Amino acid sequence: MVEIGGKVVRFPTRHLGADDDPTLDLPEAEPLPPIEKKAKDDGLAVEVVDAELVEEAPNAPAVVDTPEVVDETGSWLEQRRAYLIDAPEVIPPYLRNKQDATDAARWVATYYAHIGAYHATRSPLYLLRLMSRSPRGMARAVGAYLRWASDAESRPLIHQAAGREMRMDLGEGLVEKVNGDAQRYLMLTMRHDRRVKARVLLTIFMVLPLLVTIGAVSVATVGVWWVLFGSSLAFGLVGGRGTNAKPIVTRHVSQHQLRPLDSAEIVDALAAIGIKGSVSFAHPIQTDGPGWRAEVDLPAGYLADKVLEDRAKLAAAMRRPLTTVWPEGDPDSHPGRLVLWVAKQDPAKAKRRLWPLLKHGQVDMFESFPFGFDPRGRVTELNLMYSNMLIGGVPGSGKTSAVMAIALAAALDPRAELWVYEMKGSGDLDPVRECCHRYVSGDDDEHCEQALDALKGLEKEMKRRKKVVAELPLEQVPNGRKVYPHLSTDSRLGLHPLVAIFDEAHTLFEHEEYGDQAADIAGRLIRKARAYGVILLFTTQRPDAKSLPRAISDNVSTRFALAVVGQQANDMILGTSMYKNGVRATMFDPRKEAGTGWLSKSAHDNQITRAAFITQEEAVEVGRRARALRVAAGTLSGQAAGEEIEATDTTTILDHLAAVWVDGAAAMHLHRLVEALATYRPNDYGAWVEEEDAAARSTLLTNALKPHGVSTRQLTIRECCGGAKGVRWEDIEKVRARAE
Repeated sequence: MVEIGGKVVRFPTRHLGADDDPTLDLPEAEPLPPIEKKAKDDGLAVEVVDAELVEEAPNAPAVVDTPEVVDETGSWLEQRRAYLIDAPEVIPPYLRNKQDATDAARWVATYYAHIGAYHATRSPLYLLRLMSRSPRGMARAVGAYLRWASDAESRPLIHQAAGREMRMDLGEGLVEKVNGDAQRYLMLTMRHDRRVKARVLLTIFMVLPLLVTIGAVSVATVGVWWVLFGSSLAFGLVGGRGTNAKPIVTRHVSQHQLRPLDSAEIVDALAAIGIKGSVSFAHPIQTDGPGWRAEVDLPAGYLADKVLEDRAKLAAAMRRPLTTVWPEGDPDSHPGRLVLWVAKQDPAKAKRRLWPLLKHGQVDMFESFPFGFDPRGRVTELNLMYSNMLIGGVPGSGKTSAVMAIALAAALDPRAELWVYEMKGSGDLDPVRECCHRYVSGDDDEHCEQALDALKGLEKEMKRRKKVVAELPLEQVPNGRKVYPHLSTDSRLGLHPLVAIFDEAHTLFEHEEYGDQAADIAGRLIRKARAYGVILLFTTQRPDAKSLPRAISDNVSTRFALAVVGQQANDMILGTSMYKNGVRATMFDPRKEAGTGWLSKSAHDNQITRAAFITQEEAVEVGRRARALRVAAGTLSGQAAGEEIEATDTTTILDHLAAVWVDGAAAMHLHRLVEALATYRPNDYGAWVEEEDAAARSTLLTNALKPHGVSTRQLTIRECCGGAKGVRWEDIEKVRARAE
């Protein structure tokens, strides 16, 4: 024992135990004072053996978990309501969804049809294998029958009863049997002899005659070769039995064998991408359509957005194809809730899902229509009424598939008027040409000029519709002045849906001569036209400030972002801060996931969608059906009806007055101007000169100038005809300059 400077004192005790070491020479401790026994109020006596007074740490946190809060778990009704929020579904998904049930039934039928055809083509090989094993089968059958006839199964028992013979010389030449049972041996041998005799007789008088009879009848009925063939097959089946026998039927071993999703795989994969800590599962892993669904609560401090960002790393950690791993957040729960869906089969190698409207069906643009499919294979619907749409992605990302689905859907609504400007010039949208009021395909200057003219025409149509809607009685516009379905059916109002598609719109917006004006008009249309039934759709492969005007990217309401290469392009299409919020189109591989992107209907309604792929041949058939619907409804118009589309006249009455104004005249009388306008543009002003009274003609022109802010007044022009109502050139010029 090393003494450092202290003093070792024996711990006070009242009883010296047997384990105490008497060899230690320690000073005796002072005896403890006697402990008083004090009875509590409940009558129980407590003896304090040892105690220590501990001062509370000065920095100890205050207790904040009050019993009232800890014990508050809600009433019985509140607990049941909370249960129903996350309660499991009563009916399985494949029974609730008709499409899922149909797909499952179709798949089962296809699977067994394939298996049947696969083995049917190999049946000759299977027959040869069976026949090659018939000699062994015959040997097995004959051997088994002989063993039965000779009662071979009783021989071990007879040998056991006979025991072991031992010859011992006892002086008299006697032989003794050791470990034998003579009585049991005699009984077994007698039974064995009777069985063998009976079975031999049965074979001679019944089995052999029966076999001969069956053989003779079979030969006489079907022929000797069929008898030999059937016998060889039967013996082949017998010869193919056994654990070491090779299978007769060819088996296909799939390299893509399904590996079920389990919790250990998810936890390990999350740890591999840097999510450390305790991971819990909100619900058991379950089958969800053609895949598995797991709802995971990430460790404290981690957001589901991180997993979305590292989707490729997660798939690598799970050792699964990228196209089978689809993580997403659950905003209805909390930001740390991850919903992981893993496909059973690689969608890139699965059979293409057909667009629901491919063979039959009609569309109402005021309702939702099928656009594509989510990763689970469920139909994704789109409603573009009172909305506009922007589609963007790198070349080859699948923009044409998305535009084709929307264009065909609009064509299948006989009321909808379709304007299509395909600015790539490839003719990909030609299947809807025969349904379009206007259709242009090309990227030259003339095509850009026609696209600009279309925007001018759309703005003019918007103003006309705005005026019509403004004059409607309140009972026809109960929820605001906009276009309603019942208004679109009245052909006199001309408020039917108008869908204008500008594919590869950057070609127009980047044009040196027409780009700026097109951007200005498109910005005004995006803000206002949707309320009047005008739906605009723009696509671009270069989402930047020059090729995509800010007025469009900031005000469009429905967005579809396919594969992009950076944050700026992502937010130009989906909206500001969407990349930061975890909605990132950079996660898609255009080579493997063409047509797949983020479909954003609002800042909080985003889902991954794959646009329905429609081949050109299929699109042509749908286009023919759509034209037939329009012919039956009598709604063919424009180019589809064989009409020539003239350039949109965007001039105003001020421009017309400037065209007929006498050079150098400071003012002119209105009745003279009406006569000049009727001569210049008889289709527009010819009816005005039918008024006999000059004052009435002047009133018509005055009313036409009021919306433009040009005032008329009583003027005396000595060179003309004295005093009459007129207008000054100075007033017209000021308004025209302000408009320009």
